[in-house]
Amino acid sequence: MMATAQLYCVCRQPYDVSRFMIECDICKDWFHGSCVEVEEHHAVDIDVYHCPNCDVHHGPSLMKKRRNWHRHDYTEPDDGSKPVQAGTSVFVRELQARTFPSGDEILQQMHGSQVTQRYLERHGFRYPIAVHKMEGLGLRLPPPDFSVKDVERYVGGDKVIDVIDVARQADSKMKLSAFVKYYYSPQRPKVLNVISLEFSDTKMSELVVVPDIAQKMSWVENYWPDDSYFPKPFVQKYCLMGVKDSYTDFHIDFGGTSVWYHVLWGEKIFYLIKPTSANLALYEEWSSSPSQSEVFFGEKVDKCYKCVVRQGTTLLIPTGWIHAVLTSQDCMAFGGNFLHNLNIGMQLRCYEMERRLKTPDLFKFPYFEAICWYVAKNLLETLKESREDNCLPPEYLIKGVKALITALRNWLKREVTEPASEVPDHIRPNHLIKMLTKEIQYLENGNCGSKLMKSQGISACPSTRSAHERGSYARRTARRLHDQHHHHHHHSHSPKAPSNLDIFEQHTQEVLKRLEMGPYEGDASFNLKVNGKFNKVSTASAAVAVRSLDNDLRLVLCNGRIIRADMLGNNLRLCVCLKCTGLKLNHVCSESATSPSTEEDAIQGMLSMAGLLYSHPSEDPSSSQESWWSRTNHPSPDYSKREHHTKLKHRIQEHKNFMDSQGSGSNSSSEAWSSHTHSPAHGKSPTLGYQYCETSLSPPLHPSKRPASNPPPISNQATKGKRPKKGMATAKQRLGKILKLSRHKPFFV
Repeated sequence: MMATAQLYCVCRQPYDVSRFMIECDICKDWFHGSCVEVEEHHAVDIDVYHCPNCDVHHGPSLMKKRRNWHRHDYTEPDDGSKPVQAGTSVFVRELQARTFPSGDEILQQMHGSQVTQRYLERHGFRYPIAVHKMEGLGLRLPPPDFSVKDVERYVGGDKVIDVIDVARQADSKMKLSAFVKYYYSPQRPKVLNVISLEFSDTKMSELVVVPDIAQKMSWVENYWPDDSYFPKPFVQKYCLMGVKDSYTDFHIDFGGTSVWYHVLWGEKIFYLIKPTSANLALYEEWSSSPSQSEVFFGEKVDKCYKCVVRQGTTLLIPTGWIHAVLTSQDCMAFGGNFLHNLNIGMQLRCYEMERRLKTPDLFKFPYFEAICWYVAKNLLETLKESREDNCLPPEYLIKGVKALITALRNWLKREVTEPASEVPDHIRPNHLIKMLTKEIQYLENGNCGSKLMKSQGISACPSTRSAHERGSYARRTARRLHDQHHHHHHHSHSPKAPSNLDIFEQHTQEVLKRLEMGPYEGDASFNLKVNGKFNKVSTASAAVAVRSLDNDLRLVLCNGRIIRADMLGNNLRLCVCLKCTGLKLNHVCSESATSPSTEEDAIQGMLSMAGLLYSHPSEDPSSSQESWWSRTNHPSPDYSKREHHTKLKHRIQEHKNFMDSQGSGSNSSSEAWSSHTHSPAHGKSPTLGYQYCETSLSPPLHPSKRPASNPPPISNQATKGKRPKKGMATAKQRLGKILKLSRHKPFFV
């Protein structure tokens, strides 16, 4: 026969670990506190408990006798041998009598409209900010007459909440309805404090809109993907209800989060300590001490600032600030926590300290490591964009990414012994760390010869390379191409000297290979370098031409890239521009004997073989415009960049549809070709322009941040950054093959 579960309490139910129970000292049966009307915080005051059945015969339960007012255990004899403990009534009385340096010494007093992401990015978020009128903060709250009963109405009386018994500094659970009953009782038997009622999942959430900066800078809001395997952390909306003399001892908010508080009514006093290295070391030592509750941490540090926060005031506390809070009169406050990019190193430091102190998960930021992986993935994109735009990221971001790399490496090592992994699906951890490290190395290696500029907030564009550097850069490029051909033919059986087309073909293959592999993968020999660095030149730099005398190959560079190759012997001139957006074959001008129509047909055939598009002059409304190459060399003041982008976008969208229908591999679905032609004067053969661009010219959403309404299939994420499957050639690969096949065709020479 199967064993039946043992039943307890007057309700005769099996044991439920989530419900508080108390044992009867007479019959030894166990009872749910809620069934016998004994609150968890009240049970500690009972010396001998009699259940409802036993108290009929044995009388009521016996209560503990108070012997002191300064110890967590008030039954200890008051013989003066033991020090005062935090939270007790004696402690609170002594705290109010202490003197502290004024919070005005460190508080930044600001208007709501001044507290913006832009301001904090420029000036840093290192000191607490006080805002006395909430206008301009973007903060929306219930009216100042919103009561504890109203909270119960919106949240629901059955919600189980965490309550702190202040005199014992002990946490217990109770229903919100029981707390409301306690709050309104004429004689409160003890001091209870509610500081962790997160109400995002309740009706009350609709009444509160968090401050703009907490929303705009929040890691969870910006980087947490909608399809994450881990549940989204909700830490942005807390309701704090404290009675007079409530006290929370010194702490750092979980995960080094920054926090905003707004006092709706009542008053709170904050005791603030700056997170210097010395103070953090003292804090960790104090936190791990067995006598922690007997030592007032504010006395151990150089300066502890007292800051009174009155009704209607909003306080913003940055990363890592150590603080204690005294509720000087009954008070309702709202608050929220958020992680952000400005103090990444300090956030990680606080998290690692929590781990060393073995902080229970209940008091830690949920899935902190998971969000760090998501952030790392997004910051990699940010760094790449900065590099492609030739702009230096703000210093706080560079420092933050360095700290993040160190932390991620350590977490991966730790996984060997502690397999509780928080690495999200679709993230390749080692690859991500490697790519982030490369971006940081690129920045530290000088970034176009300039030293790291201490830019806060606005990316500073580094100074461009000197003409000498640019010239040597171009010469080395031409020399490398030349040398590679000599090397190639040295091992070849054919004694024939390399033709101009051989050199051009080699160059094209290298360009295509580089585009296929990305700037840091594949053949390092073609990662165009100066002093070992991957560089770009500002758009203002003039084109530099260099001539390789042996082969009559002329390369023209602009933006640090080859934009034109002149093969003087065969009258072929080609402009190539490797833009951030891809490849542009901008200006092919053949002066060979091939007739214009033959050449057009040949190129059209070539492109159709490659699965690319070539529009006929008559099809393109922009055919009367100057070519891109002409505009670059002879800029027209009337030329509108926006108009050009609009037309590009229009063309790109048309061609994207075509390319998608071709099914040409995982890469080509996000790529499209657009082309335009013009008829040159004096009856010369047509100049054909081909532009290769990404499908979107506007800044993309972060890879992991997707619109909730229509997220792409997960497989898209899984294949991102990987090479196409075998046999699924991309458009670029097919073009490379065509160039190879066509090397001896007369129309191409």
